[in-house]
Amino acid sequence: MAKTYDDLFGSFTTFEALHRAWGRVIRGRRSQTDVIRFERDLEPNLIDIQNALIWKTYQTGPYRNFRVFEPKERNISALPLKDRIVQHALVETIEPIWEKRFIFDSYACRPGKGTHSGADRAQAFLRAALREQGEVYVLKADISKYFPSVCHDVLKRLIRRRIACKDTLWLIDGIIDSSAEPGMVMPRGIPIGNLTSQLFANIYLHELDEFVKYELREKRYLRYMDDFAVIGTDKAHLHETRRAIEDFLHANLGLRTNHKTQVFPVSITNGRSLDFLGYRIWPTHRKIRKDSAGRMRRKMKRMARQYHEGKITLDQVSQVVMSWVGHAGHADTFRLRSRVLGDVAFIPPPRGRRPHE
Repeated sequence: MAKTYDDLFGSFTTFEALHRAWGRVIRGRRSQTDVIRFERDLEPNLIDIQNALIWKTYQTGPYRNFRVFEPKERNISALPLKDRIVQHALVETIEPIWEKRFIFDSYACRPGKGTHSGADRAQAFLRAALREQGEVYVLKADISKYFPSVCHDVLKRLIRRRIACKDTLWLIDGIIDSSAEPGMVMPRGIPIGNLTSQLFANIYLHELDEFVKYELREKRYLRYMDDFAVIGTDKAHLHETRRAIEDFLHANLGLRTNHKTQVFPVSITNGRSLDFLGYRIWPTHRKIRKDSAGRMRRKMKRMARQYHEGKITLDQVSQVVMSWVGHAGHADTFRLRSRVLGDVAFIPPPRGRRPHE
C-alpha cells in the first residue's frame, strides 16, 4: 500500500513558512507596485494570510488573464500576490513527497533538471541507439492542449494517493477548482502561471511515465512537461508503442496526443533531427531551433531601440543576452551567436534620457 502523508497543514501555515514563501515570490520583483505595497505592512499581511488559512476563510483568486506570444501563443493566468505566497508555501511542503518518486528522465520544473539536462540525455539516448543498431528512430509526441485538458477529478484522486491531510486537501481542492468554469459537469483545466500547476502537471503525467517505463519497459524515454520522446531502433515497435501510449492516455487521463506526434528516423543523411527542448538534436551534434535565433534577432533590435530611447539599461540588455547565450551555448552555435549578437549596434541615449538620471 502506498505511503500517505498526514499532518502537513501546520508545516506551511506557520508565519516562518509564509515569510520564506514571500522571499521566493519577490525574488527579482522588488520594484513592482504590489510588492512595495504589500511590504509596507509585511508582518500584518502575512498574519492575515495565516489566519485565513487556519480559519478556512481563504479563497483563491481572482485571476488576471493575458496572452503571451513567444515562444508560442499561450493564455496565462496570474494570481494576486497573497495567493502566490500561499502556493509557494504549499509547494515547499508537498513537492518533496512526489519529487523522490518521479522518474529520473522527467525534466520540467524540477530541481537539478531543465532543458539543458534533458537535451543532453536525449542526445545520449540517440548515440546509444546508433551504436546498438546503426540507425535511430524516434517517437516524438506532444499532448494536445495539455493544461486545459487536465481532469480535476482525476488529479484530485492522484493527489489523494499520497496526501491524507484533510486540511491540506481542502486547500489543494480549492486551488484546483479556482479556475473551473461555472456549471461544468466534469471540470477540466489548470491555469498556466500557477506555481502549483507545474507540480500538478508533473503528478498527472507521472502516470504516463510509470506506464512507459515499467509496463512498456521502454529504456530510452524522457519527458519535459507535455512533450515526450521514446528513442529506439525498430520503427514498427515504436508505432506499437505509440498506439499503446495513446490508448493509455485516453483511457486513464482523458488526454490525446496532437497532430505533430509521429515516428521518424533521425539521421544526418536525411537531415532529420529530434526537435526537442529548443534544440535540433542528432547523435553527433545539435543546433538551436531557427525560430529561437529569429526571436533573438528581433529582441536585439527592440532592445537597441529601447536602450537608445533611455527605457532600459545596459545591465538589463546584458541579462537577456547572457540568458540566450547560455541556451545557445549548449549547441554548435559559435558562428550563429556571433552573427546574432554582432548585427545590432547599441547607441547610448542622449544624456538627458538615460534611465537612471
